Amino acid sequence: MYTNLLEIGTLQRAYASGALTPAALVAELLRRISAYPDQAVFIAQVPEAELLAEAAALDLARLGELPLFGIPFAVKDNIDVAGLPTTAACPEFAYTPAQDAVCVARLRAAGALVLGKTNLDQFAAGLNGTRSPYGAPRNVFDPAYVSGGSSSGSGVAVAAGLAVFALGTDTAGSGRVPAAFNNIVGLKPSIGRIPVTGLVPAMRSLDCITVFANSVADAMAVLAVAEGDDGTDAYARLSCDLPLPARPCAGVLSNGEREFFGDEAAAALYAASIAQAEALGWTMREIAYAPFRDIAASLYGTALAAERLAALPSFYPARREAMDAAVRDIFDKAAGYTAADAFTAQHRLQGLRRTAQAELGRVDILLLPTAPCLPAIAELRAAPVAANERLGRYTNFVNLLDLCGIAIPAGFRPNGLAFGVTLLGPAFAEAALAALAEALHQALGAGSGVAKIPPAARCRAPASAR
Repeated sequence: MYTNLLEIGTLQRAYASGALTPAALVAELLRRISAYPDQAVFIAQVPEAELLAEAAALDLARLGELPLFGIPFAVKDNIDVAGLPTTAACPEFAYTPAQDAVCVARLRAAGALVLGKTNLDQFAAGLNGTRSPYGAPRNVFDPAYVSGGSSSGSGVAVAAGLAVFALGTDTAGSGRVPAAFNNIVGLKPSIGRIPVTGLVPAMRSLDCITVFANSVADAMAVLAVAEGDDGTDAYARLSCDLPLPARPCAGVLSNGEREFFGDEAAAALYAASIAQAEALGWTMREIAYAPFRDIAASLYGTALAAERLAALPSFYPARREAMDAAVRDIFDKAAGYTAADAFTAQHRLQGLRRTAQAELGRVDILLLPTAPCLPAIAELRAAPVAANERLGRYTNFVNLLDLCGIAIPAGFRPNGLAFGVTLLGPAFAEAALAALAEALHQALGAGSGVAKIPPAARCRAPASAR
């Protein structure tokens, strides 16, 4: 019974009562992973005997000492796990690290158990989850639809009940979009709060390691273990806890800026989320969204994208033919910019930041759709660039403005597909933002995770793994 409620507190209470053991939980999750109809979720797994032995070796006497005692988790395959290949969804790039990424090592030291490495849009370049030679993880509600990316496998692993939590990354929305599409929580911390040592970078100045979980509380519990300067990450910052009002003023989209690309159900669910937040006593204030939209468009539409090249200086262009076509196009376009172009883009961005900061000064937080629409895989493959760009309309600007965010479930469309909203706040407001996100999540009654998904709506076997 406890394995249908994959939340840290529930599982650890079961351990304490003797109703469940870490080894039994691991065995059940391995069974689920093996039986799950979509085999594109994981790229590599820890050998079963090794994982079961690690779980059995946990000393129950340390349950109160280790905050993540016996909690199995998955890791996006651009984050190092010692002994497992890091591929970034590109087999020709693969290497096998001798050490865990700093955040993985911290989670393991706190009692957590690595299940394996999850699929992603290659080199974390995409928001859809289809840009991988290992297959396209499918939406847990309907395999005809995308899972969201780039942290596709991590989002599905949690939503499908294959892991208690999972690590993802976020440069432009990759730690939030899969949460929205699969009805789970996605925590995108402030830049530098979790060190990225051991991460294959996408855009190093913007990259964040993120957490997918079934509750806001679980995501924050993982953050509490993983955060903190490690002395080697140049972008790491000392954490603080910035307060927010218990009844905040939330910035929302005006009717003219509510672009859902024809997804009327998503538009209605966003309006319902605003109404529910207002019922909690929050003040709603429309913002001028144009500068945020322009910042979002600048992330890949200007020379800012040239930072991608710095992530793979020896692999691209020498091995560009080994890259996914859509990902290769991103790098090829980036290679066409000059240094002057990059500075011009930075100067324009700074002007947009000033305008956006003036709008942020009028509110305490933002309440936005996580994504405007949820495309079918066929639609994405027919128009891979345009469909992917639409997904970043409400996410791409966030790291460029140094905000933190928590994506939460916000209901279902009539066709059974999930919708989500994101609360955004200033850097290091995670704790206060979490309280607000938890209150809104509970008020919306949207649930999260496999225990909240009607069996008939869970992922059926995809027509093709590719």
